[in-house]
Amino acid sequence: MDISKKNEAQPPSSSKRLVITQVVEMTGLDESIVLELVSMEWVRPGTTGDGHYLFETRDLYRMTKLSRLCKDLEITPTGGSIIVDLLDRVEKLELQIEEMKKLI
Repeated sequence: MDISKKNEAQPPSSSKRLVITQVVEMTGLDESIVLELVSMEWVRPGTTGDGHYLFETRDLYRMTKLSRLCKDLEITPTGGSIIVDLLDRVEKLELQIEEMKKLI
């Protein structure tokens, strides 16, 4: 995937997907960091027919969490992405525990 394809595209008006400029504006992350997260495959945006990125709302949620962690803890985006992944795993495990408790 060519990470140089960035922000000229706009999603269809009925789309719930976001272009990179919207993600940058909503998360406060620099565009270069968003592109780094794409190159790390930490987020996997879809693309338009001409190769521009379209991000899902779950990507926005994760990148917003990452942005807050990086600012609050003064850590790198790579370190923040590890923390967000671990928090996601904890949340999933807590849900599984709750489901198991219902079976008892």
